Amino acid sequence: MAEKELQPRKKEAVATETELTRPGRVFLPAVDIYENPEALVLLADMPGVASDKVMINLKDDRLTITGEVSPPMRGGEQLLVQEYETGNYMREFSLGQIIDQNRIEATMKNGVLRLVLPKVEKAKPRKIEVKVG
Repeated sequence: MAEKELQPRKKEAVATETELTRPGRVFLPAVDIYENPEALVLLADMPGVASDKVMINLKDDRLTITGEVSPPMRGGEQLLVQEYETGNYMREFSLGQIIDQNRIEATMKNGVLRLVLPKVEKAKPRKIEVKVG
């Protein structure tokens, strides 16, 4: 069996449908989504975003993630070469009825946002015992 070779994906700026209050590019954060019997787990790569600069909004079953990146240069520094593009992040997801929206949890560590989207009780798999009758 041939091994599957991973190809790096180029970071691309996207056009947004909403009005932005800050100038600059907006990138889609790459995400992985996992499922277990209890929840969906979403991991979003948002390098350069501090935990206090992540905003998560939920309205009308739409989950919006935004992350603000501060300029990498400090006072007195001047940009000489730039190979890494910076910009803010934004991505939106439509949530289904299987997600318990009141129990969503988020953590941010080392530029990775982790969202745990718990399932409602009726969406969790359960084993039905067969009684001997």
